[in-house]
Amino acid sequence: MSPRPPSGKQSPKHIEFTPAPTHLFPRDLAADTILPMSVNLLAISVGNTRAHLGVFVEGSLEQSWAFSVADNAELNRALREAAARLADLDDAAVYLASVNPIAADRAAQAAVKLTGLPVQHIGDDVSVPIGLHLDPESIVGVDRLLNAAAAYDRLQQACVVVDAGSAVTVDFIDGAGTFQGGAILPGAQLMLRAMHEYTEQLPDVALTRPDEAIGHNTAQAMLDGVYHGIRGAVRELVEKYAETYGAYPNIVATGGDAELLFSDYELIESVVPELTLMGLAVTARYEIHGEPAP
Repeated sequence: MSPRPPSGKQSPKHIEFTPAPTHLFPRDLAADTILPMSVNLLAISVGNTRAHLGVFVEGSLEQSWAFSVADNAELNRALREAAARLADLDDAAVYLASVNPIAADRAAQAAVKLTGLPVQHIGDDVSVPIGLHLDPESIVGVDRLLNAAAAYDRLQQACVVVDAGSAVTVDFIDGAGTFQGGAILPGAQLMLRAMHEYTEQLPDVALTRPDEAIGHNTAQAMLDGVYHGIRGAVRELVEKYAETYGAYPNIVATGGDAELLFSDYELIESVVPELTLMGLAVTARYEIHGEPAP
């Protein structure tokens, strides 16, 4: 099969977390598409700037919270609410993944205190259930692996995961479920901050979706460059992956800036804000029930 760009697709639909008996995200993805996973879980994902918590009941994401990693009050509030829900569940577990060790330690200590449950750390206590094709000494962020595991667990086909946060990662998972690696570029807010901090006259600009493709002032021009630059980079990388692989993959986006950057982008099949939490639930399911990795 020769690579081809997507054509005539509708804007990506957003996944709501209710069970559906399918393994595939079709291109006309139904809003309720998700595989049921029989785990009761508090999933905690701690990034560089944002933390994300979710409670899964019998595999379905029932409630989630997102907030700054520096907001201890919000962390404790979310954990108290999650702990109250976990108290009603049998065999509940707590899984945590992080690329921010200091914030992760703080979250883990609070989780143990407020839930009374041990915290399983992805990478230290538990491995992500996905095959790897990387250089022998390569170290990959656990969030990238969790996103890949979640996407492949549902798609069961070659896919690209675009995670738009502090950095933007564009990762390829082949049709056998093997994480092949990908590309990393600066995130939108990092680009804007760098232009302001490393030049004398470029202003400090907050990230918003630009109104026009041509910026008629400096701030608009910066937003256009960042917004369309990231979208263009993602398209170029996906085209290269498709050319290398020989077929066009399904494309899923996640991360704090994914909605702003990709919700109206015809290239992206689905915007899934909770993809990393879903990867934690997939990992817990494999760990608890002993299912083989793909």
